[in-house]
Amino acid sequence: MEQSNENKLLGEEKISKLLLKFSIPCIMSLLISALYNIVDQIFIGNSELGYLGNAATGIVFPILIIAQAFAWCIGDGCAAYLSICQGKKDTQNAHKSVGSGITITFVISIILLIVSALFKEPVLRMFGASNQTIGMSLEYFTIVLSFFPAFMLMNMMNAVIRADGSPAFSMASMLSGAIVNIILDPVFIFGCKWGIKGAAWATVIGQVVSFIISFVYFFRTKTFRLKRQSFVPDMKIFNNALKLGISSFITQISIVAISLVCNMMLYKYGEMSKYGPDIPISVISIETKVFTIIINIVVGIVLGGQPILGYNFGAKKFDRVKQTYLTILKATAIVGILSTLILELCPQMIIGIFGKGDALYNEYAQRTFRIFLSLVTFTCIIKMTSIFFQAVGKPVRAVIASLTRDIVCFIPLAILLPYMFELNKAGNGINGILFASPVADVIAIIVVCVLTVPFFKSLGKDASHTVETKPAVIQKSQKGIIITIAREHGSAGKQIGKLVAERLNIPFYYKEVTALAAQESGLDKEFISDINANSPSMLHDLYLSTNVIQQAVVAQDKIIKKIADNGACVIVGRAADYVLRDYEDVVRIFIHASKDFRIKKVMEMYGDTQSEAAESIQHSDEARAAYYKNTSGLLWGDVHNYDLSIDSSIGTQECAEAICGYIMSKQR
Repeated sequence: MEQSNENKLLGEEKISKLLLKFSIPCIMSLLISALYNIVDQIFIGNSELGYLGNAATGIVFPILIIAQAFAWCIGDGCAAYLSICQGKKDTQNAHKSVGSGITITFVISIILLIVSALFKEPVLRMFGASNQTIGMSLEYFTIVLSFFPAFMLMNMMNAVIRADGSPAFSMASMLSGAIVNIILDPVFIFGCKWGIKGAAWATVIGQVVSFIISFVYFFRTKTFRLKRQSFVPDMKIFNNALKLGISSFITQISIVAISLVCNMMLYKYGEMSKYGPDIPISVISIETKVFTIIINIVVGIVLGGQPILGYNFGAKKFDRVKQTYLTILKATAIVGILSTLILELCPQMIIGIFGKGDALYNEYAQRTFRIFLSLVTFTCIIKMTSIFFQAVGKPVRAVIASLTRDIVCFIPLAILLPYMFELNKAGNGINGILFASPVADVIAIIVVCVLTVPFFKSLGKDASHTVETKPAVIQKSQKGIIITIAREHGSAGKQIGKLVAERLNIPFYYKEVTALAAQESGLDKEFISDINANSPSMLHDLYLSTNVIQQAVVAQDKIIKKIADNGACVIVGRAADYVLRDYEDVVRIFIHASKDFRIKKVMEMYGDTQSEAAESIQHSDEARAAYYKNTSGLLWGDVHNYDLSIDSSIGTQECAEAICGYIMSKQR
């Protein structure tokens, strides 16, 4: 079987060339996305509003991130699901997932709009608004809030547009809105003298322009067509898409948690210091925008490397995995080191872009940039490594790498350090917050090393795999009933399936499915075969949503359909009953048995102890259930999903006879 040209390129083309090809569009898209908030702060800071205006927009920023978190979660999820549908040539579910996503994004935007409108002032106070900034915060937030539907739909739609094979169009949509924002900011703020209201109107008009351009695209999509019924939410399909976007939601919400805690501490200890609460909040809001630019460059680089890493890891080309990681690491380190030099040597140059302030403002701003961002190189490497682990199907390591820095370390340190500094010297707590970031970076980089070094050492041990002397082939068959067998671990489902195939004289497929899928995709046979075995004991959905696992799933689905197209057969596992849901003459069997029976069976087959057998059964069944739920949205083992459910404790021969008898009755 011929591999796709793209897969060949991922496995053979020069790494640096591939990385440039994939990373530059990602970096540009992320930087354009960041422009919306940065432009506002630059013009506001250079107006008569000064740092108080920047503080006001900084207070509103985390609330916008909450809205963006929902939009990106749905958009990235629908985009990933669309890519999977493209691989399976499934046009039916593609349009339903996108239409459902658009409808649900709109509904959530209205809910967020109403809730935020009802509790505007308490929410803004919670995020650090003072008596001096509450008026401007309310004015800015009221306008931006009114356009939440356009803002959220624009973000959601652009993710789908990229997945539909039009990244340039998506970028043009975002860039058009950003340019409109840049043009209108000085017109409204300085020309019309609207102040912060002008910045808000410039922002929302830019967002509406991006939304309209994105909306128009959906009349000329490439791989799917939206219909009226597409917009009626199909929750089963939408839930599958939603799981694929959950990592985007976690990332965005962690930013909100950090911003909330940071602003609360800045307000509390700012009041006790000579700076007051508004200077620190204004400075941190500027620091956040500068940091966003740096981190977006790094994220763009590693996101560009995701398909290269995922494919080569799945193909067990571990030398290319290491080479890609080291190339990304070098690029990340260069970005981090150059950023650190600029921030340490000339922070005032960066601060000055966002407007002038008094002596106290400049003093705290310089200190913030030099201390808070002193180890930004470590921050970049931590973020890069987290995305790397996602790319190679290691979600537990990815979550640990990400949350260690942001949630486990930074938030407690942001609460504890200012308290300790304040105890040591009154008014000094506001400086203690600044050390939370570098201390969190030091701890997290140690954790990242502990996760990464053993991982790469283990790759070499798995590098060798058996060479196929005889490639797997789809066996000749004739039109007839296709039997799919799902089974609990230890229920002897494979043996029963083989007996049924022999008695009916039809082909039997078990390991052959993974071997054929490997030939189809270029991924390694053992990697595909061990998807469930390697599924972590937690975060199953995140593991199954990773790019490399989805490549394997799509390849398996294609092969299962090709096998079924060839005629009567028995297929064991791999959610074949659901994959062939639209095929006629499919009999879906589920084989189960009591746990005690299965423990004894596993002990006999694999030589496990009783406790090892019990643990193996639990892990395997959980992984199979997660795989089935992720693929189909249905419950694995639910009798309503099968034509026949049978207890194998009656004996393998007896089970095979019962199944054959059932098949014969269907053929009469």
